[in-house]
Amino acid sequence: MPHIDQLSAQLDRLAAFEPGPFPFISLYLNLQADDRGRDRFEPFLRKELADRVRTYSSSAPERESLHKDAEKIRAYIDGVERSMNGLALFACSGADVFEPVPLAAPIDEHRLYISDEPHLYPLARLLDEYPRYLALLADTSSARIFVFAANTLEKRHHIQGTKTKHHKQGGWSQARYQRHVENFHAQHAKEVAEHVARIVRNEAITKVILSGDDAVLPLLREHLPKDVAGRVVDVVRLDTHAPEHDILRSTIAALKEKDAATDRERVEALLGSYRASGLACVGLEDTMKAFERGQVDELLVTATPDGLNVGAGRPIREGGAA
Repeated sequence: MPHIDQLSAQLDRLAAFEPGPFPFISLYLNLQADDRGRDRFEPFLRKELADRVRTYSSSAPERESLHKDAEKIRAYIDGVERSMNGLALFACSGADVFEPVPLAAPIDEHRLYISDEPHLYPLARLLDEYPRYLALLADTSSARIFVFAANTLEKRHHIQGTKTKHHKQGGWSQARYQRHVENFHAQHAKEVAEHVARIVRNEAITKVILSGDDAVLPLLREHLPKDVAGRVVDVVRLDTHAPEHDILRSTIAALKEKDAATDRERVEALLGSYRASGLACVGLEDTMKAFERGQVDELLVTATPDGLNVGAGRPIREGGAA
């Protein structure tokens, strides 16, 4: 499975493609099996490809190019790994392009686009929804660090500190022992925080999720550098020994919840400015005018414009706001 850097490089390469005379196929498939373990994409692929190809004249070079694309696509999919959750595939035989993009991240629904250039928005959106992030699971004697991206594990690290035991003696001996334990815990948290900071800075990771008990979390927050602490987006409750698939599932859910909350806040702020006749506009026409005047600092695009009301019961029918 390609890492997110490879996926980003493929996206950039495809985005640089110049439109030409031959049709360009952009195919997105959900490869997850149904409740009975059966693939759901083959009927879609068989019907949609044939229907689209038939729209071209039988003698046209465009149709010949599409026929070659269809054959290569079917041959590739026959050998595709069933462990993948999704597949994006871009093909144009006339331009000698065939770019399969296997994905661990799921694709919600099958899509087929035929145009003069690649249709990249679904892939770009997927990479945005499944960014590279760091997850840290820690207690006062150990830590597990994971780097996830595009819904798959990229790296893992383990740090083992000094294990301490309960001391039953009382008086000054107990107090000295307690300080001794606290020093071990603080040193462990410092080592973990430094390790996390190196990874985050070296790999330009912008999102960090923590998991730990009440003893270690305050120590971690104390020792994390400010620039790294500012990237902590959530704290979740996970067993320190949780399996990787549970960690991935829980942290992805936390990321999506935080992203949704942030998106709501940004939309509400923009609509509040619009309602107050401030520096904001909504709708395609007004947004395009703002672009033409060079007045757009931030653009929000909604995938479901009918669900966004701007006041007086009036929904935005064109999904742009700036």
